[in-house]
Amino acid sequence: MTAPRVLIAGASIAGPALAHWLASYGAEVTVVERAPGLRPGGQAVDARGVAREVIRRMGLDQAVRAARTETAGAHFVDENGTVLQTFGAEDDGGDGFIADIEILRGDLSQVLHDATRDRVEYVFGDRIATLTQDPDGVNVTFAGGAARRFDLVIGADGLHSSLRALAFGPHERYLRHLGHAMAFYTVPNEFGLDRWLLDCVVPGRSAGLRPIRDATLGMALFSFAATESELTVRDPSAQKDLLREKMAGLGWLTPQILAHADAAEDFYLDAVAQVVMDAWSTGRVALLGDAAFCSSPMSGQGTSLALVGAYVLAGELAAANWRPEPAFAAYERLLRPMVEANQQVGRWNAASRTVPAPGEPPATSPEDWDMAVIERAINGIDLPDY
Repeated sequence: MTAPRVLIAGASIAGPALAHWLASYGAEVTVVERAPGLRPGGQAVDARGVAREVIRRMGLDQAVRAARTETAGAHFVDENGTVLQTFGAEDDGGDGFIADIEILRGDLSQVLHDATRDRVEYVFGDRIATLTQDPDGVNVTFAGGAARRFDLVIGADGLHSSLRALAFGPHERYLRHLGHAMAFYTVPNEFGLDRWLLDCVVPGRSAGLRPIRDATLGMALFSFAATESELTVRDPSAQKDLLREKMAGLGWLTPQILAHADAAEDFYLDAVAQVVMDAWSTGRVALLGDAAFCSSPMSGQGTSLALVGAYVLAGELAAANWRPEPAFAAYERLLRPMVEANQQVGRWNAASRTVPAPGEPPATSPEDWDMAVIERAINGIDLPDY
């Protein structure tokens, strides 16, 4: 058959990773991204367990390692700055709280884009406006006005996936709010950060500082309990006001970190939520990464799932000679146990941060977590050799 034409929505991590493998198998790949270009910076993400093997098979181990944050470990501190607990990057063979491969989301996106831009068509500043499919293909109209036909369309456009809404229905059907929010933004390194993450955690909220490769800067990190209604606001100024309200009274370096929020151009705040779906595909349209099975930042495994999922989805499509029905079925069968384990870890972590009602015991603590589930979350698939 002629080379299949595949459209991918989203150019963060899952999309370019999938594009890498699809192009390697001979597909003609287009990636459309609504942002005007790659988004720099962002949250630090990790690759653990089987995801490290996927990076190696991509031939990108050296490039990814060269772009790591090189964080040495993490110190958990109290509100007076006293160190309570320490984790090193070498713990658990590099698969611990601080992973051996830890990299800013934007830096990993850049590595993946650099590795694929000569083989893949990237369209920035546009998005899918409509799509209709028939047994032989998918007709797509872009917001910019262009109309094109593809053999397959894959949504890799994140937690609030526009493609998911178009093809599967409203977000409310699939989003599961975990009762928390997270925020992060870049700050000047006036705090003496030196390769060690600092995190002040108290019941229901936390404030932290993460070193990045540019030693003159750091990344501010916050988490706090929040209701869904509190998080409907999307205006950055209002979100910053909410963050200050939620962090009021927290000691340590919190006031100094918050003082940089208004000037931060990369400020990001969103709900801690999961995407739970009975099926990740419909006809010739499928979902990947957070769009299909977000486990939330509380699992620490979103990037690993994106990389492993991209490897499996592309491999199964090529193995099925680009027939969507058997390929999508095999993709789900192979990946779902790892996804479900990560979503359980995310729920455990969120519950452990929830302040119980007066007189009630904590919902869970890390000591109660099932280690077999954690192992399945990190290494929950034997990678086929496609």
